[in-house]
Amino acid sequence: MLALLAAVAIIPAGQTFDCTPVAVWDGDGPVWCEEGPRIRLSGIAAREMDGSCSRGHPCPDATAEDARDALVALVGKPTGRLSYGHVTVEGPTMRCLSVGGAGGDRTAAWCVSPRGGDLSCAMVQGGWAARWDKYWRGRQCGPASPKTR
Repeated sequence: MLALLAAVAIIPAGQTFDCTPVAVWDGDGPVWCEEGPRIRLSGIAAREMDGSCSRGHPCPDATAEDARDALVALVGKPTGRLSYGHVTVEGPTMRCLSVGGAGGDRTAAWCVSPRGGDLSCAMVQGGWAARWDKYWRGRQCGPASPKTR
């Protein structure tokens, strides 16, 4: 968990990188990586943890808790909670492609987990997040991912 306390750099757009997930905030991230980055999943929007939807973002029907728990299950298994609300997770290393900064110290990225496949696609296909056409960028999803819960 020491990596979580270190300064977080944004991964430049176009760069691929590994992310071993250690914590998840909500259904579109950030997902904190053992390697340092904090990922905001590209092309989707999920409800904020207070149940609201950010102004100008698409708004899915799924609750914030359901979306967060689905993302946790797609990346690994829950192991606890941090004092400020993140669910800690243990899961396999994912491969991600950065699309650049996502505000603050977050990197927007498309990530594929050995456990849950393409995370953005899985979150939309499961109904836990809404596709955000402004950022979807022509992405194609394969057959629906199996539900994780």
